[in-house]
Amino acid sequence: MNTTLFDDLAHAAAPPALQASGPSPRWWGLPLLRAMRADYLGFVTRLQRDHGDLTRMRLVNEEAWDLMSPELVREALVTHAEHLVRWERGIEVFEQVFGQSVLVTEHATWQRQRRMLMPAFAPKRVAGYAQLMTGAAQAALDAAVPAGQAEALVGMEGLWTGVAMDVILRTLFGESAKEDARDAAWATQTLSAAAFSEMFMPFTLPDWLPLPGKAAKRRALRLLRALVQRHIDQRHAQQGLAPTANRSDLLQMLLTLRDEATGEALSPQEVFDQCMVSFQAGHETSATALLWWSRLMAEHPEAAQRAQAEVDAVLQGHVPGPEHITQLPWLAATLKEAMRLYPPVAAVMSRRTTAPLTLGGVAVPQGSILRITPWVLHRDGRWFAQPERFLPERFLEGAPEIPRGAWIPFGLGPRVCIGQHFAMLEMVLLAAMLLQRYTLRVPDAAPPLQPRLHVTLRPQHPVQLLLSRRA
Repeated sequence: MNTTLFDDLAHAAAPPALQASGPSPRWWGLPLLRAMRADYLGFVTRLQRDHGDLTRMRLVNEEAWDLMSPELVREALVTHAEHLVRWERGIEVFEQVFGQSVLVTEHATWQRQRRMLMPAFAPKRVAGYAQLMTGAAQAALDAAVPAGQAEALVGMEGLWTGVAMDVILRTLFGESAKEDARDAAWATQTLSAAAFSEMFMPFTLPDWLPLPGKAAKRRALRLLRALVQRHIDQRHAQQGLAPTANRSDLLQMLLTLRDEATGEALSPQEVFDQCMVSFQAGHETSATALLWWSRLMAEHPEAAQRAQAEVDAVLQGHVPGPEHITQLPWLAATLKEAMRLYPPVAAVMSRRTTAPLTLGGVAVPQGSILRITPWVLHRDGRWFAQPERFLPERFLEGAPEIPRGAWIPFGLGPRVCIGQHFAMLEMVLLAAMLLQRYTLRVPDAAPPLQPRLHVTLRPQHPVQLLLSRRA
């Protein structure tokens, strides 16, 4: 590897002594809230530039601290994990959709749910979903360029959203239908946009009010809840008629899980809530990551050609499986680099302190809000040389070590994303299948990449790519 790409990391200066400062709290911080809502990522980037790695500010009746170094992130999310809870406002917003699921609960309830769910998302168990993933992707990817055409302009968001939704339908329920996939994708994206908008409000107005977006939110909630309940009811009916022990989908796993400590099963409401979470978290983040990755690969043909050569050599034209993942290091590195530049969950990782803490030697009072922004961490030149460039080699063996806490697309600490192995397996398999079939190219006059923050980080403009069939 050409290590000169990373020379500036080796000569990084020692960090200055940590101090906590922040912007002026005039007008109770309302101008700051407006600036965050208008451009959250730009706001936090400027905050680090002007005030350093540890900042504090007054926002109405809250004291908010931003942590923008790997050391501070580890200290908060790992060392002091037992003294943190999720930000209440975020939980209020998510609870409307996800109920009392593992994404929302705290303390003993969360510990019990997490303990019970971990076997369903262990690497060996996740490997068993690979055939469902590739089966969902095969027909959609084959049809991306219409039959008889050598090349087509393809809307990549629609492609990846449809594929990822089909994947989650098959892995969750063991079956899929195009109508279910289309409706569920619309519903989850509608709810994601509504959640992000409500996150910056002090409270959520009732959904029955005749306000912009409320009708779409009501319809999306009804649609998604009905879809999940229908599949659960069908499974219970099937179990009443014949044994279903040979099923390997996630719903069957949820229904058969037992707490090792008590022998207790998940309640019917918990099963329903976990299915709701699986729809949102199980498709949107993967589809978003693959969307950014596709555009970046089209913009960097040398990286794409190297990935295609690796895929061709390893797979020899066959469908990829979990056994191939470790044999595709460059492809995995391109996906990790895409998630570094454009992390699907780019911001709003917030915690409330339940006890006084010390972070970087600075006292943080009980009741403070801690905010972590992966976008800023991932683009910091102290941890990533030439941070604005797409350099997958930084994730290959032999590259300079990345500090733990500097790359956190799945979070960190006890609440790290339970589905991270599922997501990485899905993304590598689907990316390999796309590269087997097509060469990617950015069309002339395509707009530059511009991120737009919702709950996930989406491109400002539609991503359309020219896909050319490979010989």
